[in-house]
Amino acid sequence: GRANGSAMKTIAVFSQPNWAAIVVPAESPIATVDQLKGAKIAATKGTDPYFFLLQALNEAGLSQADVEIINLQHADGHSPLIAQTNPAVVHYDPAFAYEIAHIVQTGLGRMYGSTDEHPHGEDVLYYLTVYNEPAVQAAEPEGLDVEGLLKGAYKFKPADGGPAATRILASGVAVPWAVEAQQILADEFDVKTDVWSVTSWNELARDAAKAERANLAKPEDEQAVPYVTSALSDAVDVTVAVSDYMRAVPDQIARWVPGPWIALGADGFGFADTRAAARRYFQIDAESIVVATLTGLYREGKIDASVVREAAERFRIDDPMAVAGVAQEGGDA
Repeated sequence: GRANGSAMKTIAVFSQPNWAAIVVPAESPIATVDQLKGAKIAATKGTDPYFFLLQALNEAGLSQADVEIINLQHADGHSPLIAQTNPAVVHYDPAFAYEIAHIVQTGLGRMYGSTDEHPHGEDVLYYLTVYNEPAVQAAEPEGLDVEGLLKGAYKFKPADGGPAATRILASGVAVPWAVEAQQILADEFDVKTDVWSVTSWNELARDAAKAERANLAKPEDEQAVPYVTSALSDAVDVTVAVSDYMRAVPDQIARWVPGPWIALGADGFGFADTRAAARRYFQIDAESIVVATLTGLYREGKIDASVVREAAERFRIDDPMAVAGVAQEGGDA
């Protein structure tokens, strides 16, 4: 195992209700906890194994300063899907502080405000997935589409210099990756793309399902159009959707988005590494978004396969060690 670009001798810490262990390679000379002094140890902060490790070090007369703990990321990319199973849970995956402000203000109004229909507030709860890593906070754009933000998606950064040929839908921490990918596509491949901030895949899907249900019941009436379909009505060659969650999260809205669709996500369970390495492993970082967009253009006959292949090789999108030098900042898990 490797973390943060360092070959590691002490590999991992595991625990179960009735047992716990610090695992080292079979050939390691380390046989007791006190021999871990100076070692690198990989653990996921905030978990039972992490606290077991701290306890074991303490009992052996060691402190955290005596070892180097490599804090790994845990795989929890399914939580929005769990939230979707409860109609009372309103999930948002905001990217910026101004988005959170509008969401919280609206949420407080719904939960604690009084209306004729809900004199004591609505029976809902808000679940916001925010992140414990540093991020440059964009200023609230002039003329912000607050209605779109609250419905689940709005155009955050249009393509420069004319209509976009492609579209990137991103949520939460993935929005800056999408913006970086937008710049790479423009500068290196002459591909124009719009970046959309998807504040809630779940709410978009619920709105679309509601429209579909209404249409099913009254086929002779004027047919309801889901918000996501009308918002994304501009013709593009491909839409790439990305989040820090598994593909099934953005795939909730795929059937209602016009045109070709490619979803990227952190599928799987149990993989852990630094943020940069994990996101390269799952192919959801900026370079992976670029290659996914180019792949979509190739499938539509817009570019040659060699462009995609050369980009994938140059960016090393299948190699987590390509980003070994990227420092991890902020919270650890």
